[in-house]
Amino acid sequence: MSQAALEPACYDDILDLPEHLVGEILNGTLYTQPRPAAKHARAYSALGYLIGGPFDGSIGGPGGWWIFDEPELHLGADVLVPDLAGWRRERMPAIPDTAWFDLAPDWVCEILSPSTAAKDRAIKRPIYAREGVEHLWLIDPQTRTLEVYRLQADGHWLLLDTLKDDSPVSQPPFEAVTFPLNALWTD
Repeated sequence: MSQAALEPACYDDILDLPEHLVGEILNGTLYTQPRPAAKHARAYSALGYLIGGPFDGSIGGPGGWWIFDEPELHLGADVLVPDLAGWRRERMPAIPDTAWFDLAPDWVCEILSPSTAAKDRAIKRPIYAREGVEHLWLIDPQTRTLEVYRLQADGHWLLLDTLKDDSPVSQPPFEAVTFPLNALWTD
């Protein structure tokens, strides 16, 4: 006997998850993981603060952005939860009333961990490219690195730079402000 085909995951599957899990639907499959570990959470909280003030709040910077921690993105049949994402206000003049966003962001940042790195690189990165996200940052707190990518016209990611340890960060699309990469680490 053949086995019945599995139904693609749906949003109700995410809503049914226990509070301690984060869920995403990628290419029809439900992926779950525990809430982020402290080093992971520290990196995205610090980055949100460092770019949020100047770009979202116009404090010492140019403004013009909406920056969100862990926004729920509904992109076609996929539901993704990046660690941070940003939209230029000219593309998204107002924040939607829904609990999710169906407009792809202009910038996404994923904080890599041993349990998420393969998914972030191999599954989510192509979805971000498909949806036209222009900028992608991948941060690894364990190796203390930041990889900066820009989407090319052909739909492929171009690695612009890899920064390490205490390098000064002034990278697209946030090159108007510089901060030390080591501000993201716990030690």
